Amino acid sequence: MTVLDPATPPCRTYLFADPASHSLSPRMHRAAFAHAGLAGDYQAVRVLPADLATAVSGLRRPDVLGANISLPHKEAVVALLDDLTPAARAIGAVNTVIHRDGRLTGDNTDAPGLFDALVEAGAAGVGDRPRDGAVVVLGAGGAARAAVYAALILLERDVYVVNRTHVRAEELAAAWAAPDADHQARARVAADVPWDDVTLVINASSAGLDAPEQTPLDAAYLTRLPLSAVVYDMVYRPAQTRLMREARAAGLRAENGLGMLAQQARLAFQTWTGCDVPVSVFLNALATPQDEAR
Repeated sequence: MTVLDPATPPCRTYLFADPASHSLSPRMHRAAFAHAGLAGDYQAVRVLPADLATAVSGLRRPDVLGANISLPHKEAVVALLDDLTPAARAIGAVNTVIHRDGRLTGDNTDAPGLFDALVEAGAAGVGDRPRDGAVVVLGAGGAARAAVYAALILLERDVYVVNRTHVRAEELAAAWAAPDADHQARARVAADVPWDDVTLVINASSAGLDAPEQTPLDAAYLTRLPLSAVVYDMVYRPAQTRLMREARAAGLRAENGLGMLAQQARLAFQTWTGCDVPVSVFLNALATPQDEAR
C-alpha cells in the first residue's frame, strides 16, 4: 500500500449521505489527517439519490482521495464504480470509495470495522475462548449486508436475518446460500427465532437513529436471550437507544455503534492514505466538543 508523503498537495475526502449534517465523520478524519501530518480535509455532503452519479463522478478529480458512502447509497453506488474489493463484491454494498489515477474502487470497511469493534467490546468471543451461539441481524440494507458478512464469515456463526419487510430478509439470506457451508444465514420473523440459542444481536437498521423511542425489536424477545448475550446497536445517536435501554433492563450487555464508527473510519483512512492511524485518535475526536460537520 502506498503511503502518502506529508509533502503531498492538499487532498480531499468526503461523506456522501442523505442526510449528512448529523455525521461525526468530519471530526474523526480531520483529526486523522492532523495526526498523520497530511494536508487534507473531509467534508460531509448531502447527496440526494438523483444526484449520486454526479457526485461520484466528481471523485475522479486529481485532488480527491475518495469518499465514504452512507445511507441510502451503499448499494446504489456499486453500479457507478470501476471495480470492487473482494469484500465489497461479496457483501454487495460499499461504504468506502478509493480514487487512484482516475479509477474508483469500492470497498467495505463496515464489516471488518464491526468485527474489530465487537472484539474490542468483548462481544465477539474470538481467540482462546470462542463464544457459541447464533447471531441475529436486524435489518436488510447495506449495513445489514456488512453485519451478515461479519457474523457469518469473520465470526463464523449462524445468522438469523430479521427485517420489517420479510421478503428483503429472505433476499439477503439467499445471497449467502451455501448448503455445504458450516454456517448458514436464514431469514426469520422474530417470533420464529430460537432466542435461547442467540448470543449476539446486531441492529443494522436505522431504527432508533435520532428517534429515542423507536426500536427494531420488541422487548419481549430480549427477555428470552441468555444473560451472556450482547446487544450491539450500530446506531450511535442517541448514545443509548431504546433497544439498548431495554436490553440492559433485561440484564444484558448493550453497546452503541461508536466503536464501529471509529474502526471503520480508521480502515477507510488507511485505504486512502496508507497511514494506519491509531483508533484512539478517532475515538478521542468523537469526544471533542466541536461542530460535527461544516
